[in-house]
Amino acid sequence: MQNLHIGIILDGNRRFAKKLMQNPLKGHEHGARKVEELINWLIEFDIKELTLYAFSLENLNRPKEEVKHLMKLFKKEFSRLKEEENIHKHKVRIKFIGKRELLDSELKKIMNEIEEDTKDYQNKIINFAIAYGGRQEILEAVRKIVKSKKSLTEKNFAESLWLKSEPDLIIRTGGEKRTSNFLLWQAVYSEWVFLDKMWPEFTKEDLARAIKDLKKRRRNFGR
Repeated sequence: MQNLHIGIILDGNRRFAKKLMQNPLKGHEHGARKVEELINWLIEFDIKELTLYAFSLENLNRPKEEVKHLMKLFKKEFSRLKEEENIHKHKVRIKFIGKRELLDSELKKIMNEIEEDTKDYQNKIINFAIAYGGRQEILEAVRKIVKSKKSLTEKNFAESLWLKSEPDLIIRTGGEKRTSNFLLWQAVYSEWVFLDKMWPEFTKEDLARAIKDLKKRRRNFGR
C-alpha cells in the first residue's frame, strides 16, 4: 500500500503507570519511549506519513503539575528528535499542528527550529498534534477564509486546515472507542482500529496487524 498515512491517538500513559504501581506522570515517559520506537517502525514499514495526537487542548485543563511535567518532557523529546540521526538520514519532515500560541516560548522555539531544519525533507512526514482540537481547527479554518474574503468552498476550506492530508488509518490505544476531537474533517473516510492496550504497551506487531487489516478492508469512500 503506497503513501500510507496513519494517525494514532496515544492514549493510556497514566493508566499504564498505575498498573505498574508508579506515579501516573511516569506513564508519559514510558509513552515518549514508545514514540522513539515508532519512528523506527515508520521507516521499517515504509509509512509515508504519521499524525500523532500527543496533547489535546482539553489536556491543558489537567492539574498544573501534570501539564508542567508534559511540557518539560516535550522540550526534552523534541530537542532529542532535532538531533535524531534517522530523521535526517531518511529525510523525515517534522511538523506541528495545533494552537502553539498557547505553549511557552521555549517549547515553541524548539518546535520552530525542528520544522525549519526539516522543511525540505520530502520522503516521510511526522505531524505532532500539540494543543490540538478538531473543532478548534475547523473554527480557525473558517476564520481564515472569512479574513481572506475567499469563497467558502470545500477546496478552500481543506487548504485552510492545519493538516491538509487525510489519514487512511487511525489507531486508538487505551481501550476507549471515541474520536476525542481528533481530525474531525480529515478522518471522514479513515478506517479505525481500537486497541485495549495502553500506548506504552503498543508493539511493532500491533502496527503490522493494523496495516494488514487495513489492506483487507474494502474502502468505498461513500460510493
